[in-house]
Amino acid sequence: MSRVRRAAAAAGAAVLASAALIGLAAPAQAALPTPVSAATARTYLAALTVAADSHASTYDRALFPHWSTVSGTCNTRETVLKRDGVNVVVNSSCAATSGSWYSPYDDITETASSDIDIDHMVPLAEAWRSGAWAWTTAQRQAFANDLTRPQLIAVTDNSNQTKSDQDPSTWLPRAAYQCTYVRAWVQVKYYYNLTVDTAEKSALTSVLNGC
Repeated sequence: MSRVRRAAAAAGAAVLASAALIGLAAPAQAALPTPVSAATARTYLAALTVAADSHASTYDRALFPHWSTVSGTCNTRETVLKRDGVNVVVNSSCAATSGSWYSPYDDITETASSDIDIDHMVPLAEAWRSGAWAWTTAQRQAFANDLTRPQLIAVTDNSNQTKSDQDPSTWLPRAAYQCTYVRAWVQVKYYYNLTVDTAEKSALTSVLNGC
């Protein structure tokens, strides 16, 4: 084979390889920011203050201004829906009109955004009981809209409502997601200097030891 023909063949092979790679590159499901490793989470957990929950009776969701505007007409909820979904289409108001969302809590995929909730990994009420009662409104707003830490995730409304404001001592997602879940939980609590109660720490330790 001539040098020209060999070059042409090589070029053709490269084009085919690239095309194959492009074909395999289907839209990937995004997710919450990757939590710290299990080893780091264990270190963080050991550093958290253990204390009983407090001020539960004074909690009000309105004390945590949430779904702040992120960009243009898109608020935090809509931003997470776009981040965590596949082929998400939004209208001029940034509301999702189509797409699909995989909920790692219960291994379910939904195609209607109305069936998806944005869960606060550490629930707002749990944060309040763990120290956020002493924060400023600005601090609580930052917590409720945190897109940097693994604090917000799109999940089915059923799983979110079942979880409610429970900590890992009374609620965990399906077994395959528990390591990711508790790593995220500990990272958020550590970053915001929130306390853990005894039962919560025991549950977190148990899961982390198996990760």
